[in-house]
Amino acid sequence: MSEGFTDIAPPAAPASPVTADQVTHGPSIPLQQRILLYSAEEWEGFIEEWAHFALKSSYVQVQRFTGAGDRGIDIAGFTDAQKLLGVWDNYQCKRYLDHAIYPSEAWPEIGKILWHSFNKEYLPPRRYYFVAPHGVGTTLAGYLGNAAKLKKALVENWDKSVRCAITDTQEVPLEGAFLAYVEAFDFSIFDSKTALQIVEGHRQCPRHASRFGGGLPSRPAPDKPPADIAPAESRYVAQLLGAYGDHKKQLVPDVKALKAWPTLENHFGRQREAFYHAESLRVFARDSVPPGTFESLQDDIHSGVIDVCDDDHADGYERVKEVTQAARGLHLTSNALLTCSKPKDRDGICHQLANEDRLLWTKS
Repeated sequence: MSEGFTDIAPPAAPASPVTADQVTHGPSIPLQQRILLYSAEEWEGFIEEWAHFALKSSYVQVQRFTGAGDRGIDIAGFTDAQKLLGVWDNYQCKRYLDHAIYPSEAWPEIGKILWHSFNKEYLPPRRYYFVAPHGVGTTLAGYLGNAAKLKKALVENWDKSVRCAITDTQEVPLEGAFLAYVEAFDFSIFDSKTALQIVEGHRQCPRHASRFGGGLPSRPAPDKPPADIAPAESRYVAQLLGAYGDHKKQLVPDVKALKAWPTLENHFGRQREAFYHAESLRVFARDSVPPGTFESLQDDIHSGVIDVCDDDHADGYERVKEVTQAARGLHLTSNALLTCSKPKDRDGICHQLANEDRLLWTKS
């Protein structure tokens, strides 16, 4: 060995065994780090998702404004049908690669709200939030926490940062009636949302898992079938009664008639439980995954069992049993809901399909 050189020590072993997921997907990246990779367009779309789903109880509509004529509005949440002439909140999306929002970058945006509301193009928003992957800087955060200081700093920086930045067609001097409007304006409406607040709120969005991974939330227990047949069950129940009648070679007019055959009565009870399991999965999918995911699972199961359904069977009851058994045995891998579905859900989906006459238990 040459003098002054030493061998590199072997790296320390991992503190815990490497998992298959780590080998396949690499190390987990915190969600707040992932959003730093978004383009400006992707960031606005992400905030639109967050506002629409996480804040849906607060607004009747969430609207995204794009293009040069947005008048200082990025994403607006409307609390009533009056929209910009009613009570609304603005979420101003800013994205910078390497820094939080500086005051000099916020002044023109605040100026636009002041100018356009002064000209009665809209009422001032109830709340105005800056939202950015890196958040707002320390200085701007201090201003946003003190309305008087915010107004004073804006006025002091108007000619430098705002006067020529509101429109492309004119300068906007801070004077006369407009100055009086600014002096009387409620600057406490201006605030910010942190990236952590946005990401945590986005967990309520059906697109959260598809954006960030990490699995779906826990699925609630399904409802028990009510004692009385609900109107939404009428068609699949009628189909089952027809299948039982085909099996017994006599009319089965209603559910009460099944008491004569305990095996069929028990089978019917299990099918209702399965239907309600599948309905609970439908509701869970509505709130947890992108639209169309549950319908795609229904289509996959339909494609997997339709040939079994169309085959010859001794009777309709045997057809029901063969089809539901085939559904439970399908090797499905792609649908996101498979991670939280159960065999009973597949039986229930068969009855959802029968409810829509996509599966028929009897030939006549």
